[in-house]
Amino acid sequence: RNPMESLPCLCSTVRRAARAVTSLYDDALEGAGIKATQFALLRNVRRMGEPSITELADAIALDRSTLGRNIKVLARNGLVTLGPGSDERTRSVAVTPKGLRFIEAATPLWEDAQARLAERLGPEKRKALLRIAADLATLTA
Repeated sequence: RNPMESLPCLCSTVRRAARAVTSLYDDALEGAGIKATQFALLRNVRRMGEPSITELADAIALDRSTLGRNIKVLARNGLVTLGPGSDERTRSVAVTPKGLRFIEAATPLWEDAQARLAERLGPEKRKALLRIAADLATLTA
């Protein structure tokens, strides 16, 4: 018998943990009317300036189709605008003034979720989580 068969599935375990963490942030941001993934995307666009869709997808390790769906939601809500990119094939995305105000209003909700999770983990587990997550992120690099 293969000894690996007796171990819990690492993929399922990591996915379950990711869903639980995302749910914690989604619940915290519910009052602002945004999902955690969309809020993170909005903050990344602000941080990057006016990235192309490809640059943004690479920076946050998200496939272009998923990114495109989330960008459309943010654009429909007036939080970002899509414009021409550096050439005919690319588009850029920028946070609108409404998006900047939205980030400022929702940030305390995100910070609350961040603090609750950090407290739940404690300093040692938090540091270990960040190390493990950084290591796992290199699997696709």
